[in-house]
Amino acid sequence: MELTTPLTYVKGVGPARAAMLQAKGLVTAEDLLGYVPFRYEDRSNMKTIAQLAPGEMATVIAEVLVAKLSGFKRKNLGLFEVRFSDASRAILVGKWFHGGYLANVFGERMRVALYGKVEFDSYAGELTMLHPEFEILSGDDDDGESSLHVGRVVPIYEGVSKITARMLRVLTHRILESLPPEDDYLPQYVLDRLKLPDRWTAIRHTHFPPPDSDLRLLNAFRSPAQFRLIFEEFFWLECGVALKRAKARLLPGIAFEINDRVREQVRAMLPFKPTEAQKRVIKEIAEDMKAPRPMNRLLQGDVGSGKTIVAAEAAVIAIENGYQVAVLAPTEILAAQHAFYFKQILSKLGYVTLLLTGSFTPREKAQLKKLVSEGLAQVAIGTHALLEKDVEFKRLGLAIVDEQHRFGVLQRLGLVQKGVHPDVLVMTATPIPRTLAMTLYGDLDVSVIDQLPPGRKPIVTKHTTDDRIEQVYSFLKKQIDEGRQAYVVYPVIEESETQAMKAAEKMYEHLSREVFPTLSVGLMHGRLGAGEKEAAMQRFKEGQIQILVSTTVIEVGVDVPNASVMLIEQAERFGLAQLHQLRGRVGRGAAQSYCILVTEKMNDAARHRIRTLVESTDGFHIAEMDLKLRGPGEFFGTKQSGLPSLRVANILRDSEVLEIARREAVDFIARPPSEENLLRAVAYIRDHWQRRYGLVTVG
Repeated sequence: MELTTPLTYVKGVGPARAAMLQAKGLVTAEDLLGYVPFRYEDRSNMKTIAQLAPGEMATVIAEVLVAKLSGFKRKNLGLFEVRFSDASRAILVGKWFHGGYLANVFGERMRVALYGKVEFDSYAGELTMLHPEFEILSGDDDDGESSLHVGRVVPIYEGVSKITARMLRVLTHRILESLPPEDDYLPQYVLDRLKLPDRWTAIRHTHFPPPDSDLRLLNAFRSPAQFRLIFEEFFWLECGVALKRAKARLLPGIAFEINDRVREQVRAMLPFKPTEAQKRVIKEIAEDMKAPRPMNRLLQGDVGSGKTIVAAEAAVIAIENGYQVAVLAPTEILAAQHAFYFKQILSKLGYVTLLLTGSFTPREKAQLKKLVSEGLAQVAIGTHALLEKDVEFKRLGLAIVDEQHRFGVLQRLGLVQKGVHPDVLVMTATPIPRTLAMTLYGDLDVSVIDQLPPGRKPIVTKHTTDDRIEQVYSFLKKQIDEGRQAYVVYPVIEESETQAMKAAEKMYEHLSREVFPTLSVGLMHGRLGAGEKEAAMQRFKEGQIQILVSTTVIEVGVDVPNASVMLIEQAERFGLAQLHQLRGRVGRGAAQSYCILVTEKMNDAARHRIRTLVESTDGFHIAEMDLKLRGPGEFFGTKQSGLPSLRVANILRDSEVLEIARREAVDFIARPPSEENLLRAVAYIRDHWQRRYGLVTVG
């Protein structure tokens, strides 16, 4: 057997089990070895039934005498009891509440391993175990394999479809027994310095820990074997990122010239005096753009910190050098917002900005694409429509990607390939905790706008329940009477029968007719066409609409300085990052702004989210909390976020291991012990890790 052997050929798998494993992404022997236990149990305290003492955790191997449902008539609510015995002739009773389903599991004379807490039932005068863990030992086992499940520290795997943890143990053991030890690709000096076990020992000990293993370390994923596998996964990922970065620096890029004319045009375009943070960031970007290699920079800034104006300054540099600019946004509304903003500030310099999204007609798209390919439009802003094959630029010099985490690595590459090594500026208002940013964007240089424009007051965030909505409405009315505007946001647009919710359309009717009949109320949602959305936003911007009822389409990029109230209904339904983004739509003018979170029924997680938001306006703190509450996969909300699919490592749990691995990897790529070592590592990454990590430009 080899690591690449398909699991179908492992004894005991067969086509049906192979299909179940494949659905979980487990195809080869190596894949199954990467599917590590999620916890461990110490079942080494093996005793006969006669030796058991009440109060202890113990393992016994016994035979089923009788299995029956006792007590209640209703099958599934009954108490299921099994009487066991062993060579000591003593009796142990296993009890399971709601255990009706076990009638199909236990049969007479079956050999079973039981693990649980021993108790004494004084009423019946018997030793019992309540809800013990059990494994049927007859059937699948070959000689010697029953010792995998009892009498040791036992690995517990998450079951895969109908394949139990016990079966996974057997299959993993068979693979380990059949495979010759593989080469260790980690540099020897790293192994020595960090005192790491070799790869093969680490794999064996992670699946089947030796007898003297520390159970606490194992369950905290910090045994030497687990540490080694976690470190290794991060090490190769970070090596890949470092190689990608090094390779990008060797590519010939555009050395943009920054002369007096460029500076003059930038000054003429700026609608206000930039903050110190903005000045620092544009200086970093300008230095990058002057260099004769492609810029790859991440621009991070909290909501309302002024990232778009910095992107516009970078665009002016490219355009004045005779190049075009592409701006890629994840949603039509955000693309439309950018187009509106760029048109406003770039038209006075005589530049043409156009918008290209999926909702245009084929005829409109063809005309727009022609303008781009002939170089008649300096700035093309769009959604995924920009990535279509027939969108050709005459001379693409700068690619700006907004909210990058909503795009995959390959999509960013798709845009870049429309030019010859153009500069890339990636923007995000989702503050990404440092550890994660280093992994996701390790190939990018990072600039952070950590200062809000002057005169901005911190937004006051309040929480109230829906039974006090009348008070909220009167506060809203008072703000509007003072000349302000407000947003009212709902989590859905259509009323569905299953969720009788206050849908935005229904609420728009309610607010405009009954609550605020004398005010102008507008409606904005995802089903409107691009033109309708733009028109609604324009009317709101100009003050013709006083209250804008909306779904979360206004989450990002909307800038109306006169809007001072953000009322979020059913706030418990939103994620933290989304609530923070919505709150950032107000507080953009000189007046005091408010964010009011109205909730209905809340569970603990929702309470935690609302409390975090009321207490903090710091995007990075909120992002950390969000990540802790939801975990990395959900934090990015999309499978193709470019977040690497890690098997053993966990970015949250293992952040300090990631730091160590990153340091070692950067050092190894910069100063490898020899050329041969580096080439061997590059080949290993290309063969083993490229597919999983999307390290598309490595090697």
